[in-house]
Amino acid sequence: MIAGALGVAAAPASDHPSLEAPGATFVSLHDAAGRLRGCVGRLEAARPLGDDVRANALAASFSDSRFPPLAAAEWPGLQVEVSLLGTPEALPAGDEAQALAALRPGVDGLILEWRGHRATLLPQVWDQIAEPARFLAALKEKAGLEPDFWSPDLRLQRYQVESFEDERSKGRP
Repeated sequence: MIAGALGVAAAPASDHPSLEAPGATFVSLHDAAGRLRGCVGRLEAARPLGDDVRANALAASFSDSRFPPLAAAEWPGLQVEVSLLGTPEALPAGDEAQALAALRPGVDGLILEWRGHRATLLPQVWDQIAEPARFLAALKEKAGLEPDFWSPDLRLQRYQVESFEDERSKGRP
């Protein structure tokens, strides 16, 4: 679908009955050097999985406000990763120390919600931010909060993902 939108020839997408079931995904794009080039997704399963992947792939390619729209010249080196989100579960924490102790680096994605502020970091972000306190601080900043912010009514949820890479991406950095 990305290749088609760029006017580049690519193998046709496969159809599978499981793609009709509701699913929540994030599509992450990385350039040939491994740098993030776009990442868009949904936290709730609100449409069929195949539709969710297609919509998020196109949005990550052309509508991620952090990056200019993808150009056809970038396609040959582009790495495409789809993360299928599991069901979020509450991360009970009366304070930040309890939240940090409950986090599982490399396993948990984390959703933060507080009075209209909302953000998530996928489990893959642990590869860049391995220390739980820094991970949580980065999530707070992404949500528009100060890195040292804490409130008793802050809501955290964790989730896991099943990750799939485009076959063209296998073996790249």
